[in-house]
Amino acid sequence: MLTAQDVVVRITENIGAAPRPDTVDTFLAGDPEAPVAGVAVTMMATFDVLRRAVAEGLDLVITHEPLYYDHGNQAEPRLVAEVDPVHRAKAAFVAEHGLRVWHLHDAWHDRHPDGVDEGTARALGWTGREVPGAAGVYALEPTTLGELAAHVASALGARALRFVGDPALPVSGVGLDLGFRGFDRNRRLLQRDDVDVAVIGEGHEWETGAYAADLEAAGIRKGLVVVGHVPSEQEGMAEAARWLRGLLPELPVQFLPATDPYRTVGGATLPA
Repeated sequence: MLTAQDVVVRITENIGAAPRPDTVDTFLAGDPEAPVAGVAVTMMATFDVLRRAVAEGLDLVITHEPLYYDHGNQAEPRLVAEVDPVHRAKAAFVAEHGLRVWHLHDAWHDRHPDGVDEGTARALGWTGREVPGAAGVYALEPTTLGELAAHVASALGARALRFVGDPALPVSGVGLDLGFRGFDRNRRLLQRDDVDVAVIGEGHEWETGAYAADLEAAGIRKGLVVVGHVPSEQEGMAEAARWLRGLLPELPVQFLPATDPYRTVGGATLPA
């Protein structure tokens, strides 16, 4: 019977990305040498996702984002010292049910193509539209910024999506910068001649949001779509689950989506 460590070794040997010398891809909880009954793949190991994993009999949780709200996985000692009630409850649940939690972030982004971008592009219907030599840039049929934003919200289940720019702005060149990749990357994408609109997961409003607003004020016809972190990378982990089913035929592998936590005033129109 495969252990959690066996699963990780098989992933790292087949993912097609060289390990980073300093990586966040590590076990966040549980005994790696314990046997695995089933695998849950998720974008974020929220308490809700952990409960659903237990209910489905899945004891190895592979999460794209950290368990305790810290990308570098350094938060646990600090939170324990502060007696954080959320950390305490979550850690107790993980221990009680013998869950193993493994962080799959760097290698999934480092593979070619980027696993998150690939899954998101598939969900958006943009597969095959990539601009050669320009990772994350897509040449689409002409549309408007407003229509593109509505399509992205519907396809990715982003119930609190926002955008900056004229809704009637004609767009065809789109750049993906999903999750949180930082202002410098957002800005470089918006400066590209072949990009009319950048679709990002999240960004600092005083950086990327302000920059996009000033582009419009300066008469530079560009748009920004802010999807939200969870829905922007969710389909990338659905892609990971599809890949893992072929890699781990002896284990049940199930994708457990994390709920987009944000709502808008007036209520959400998309499913929770």
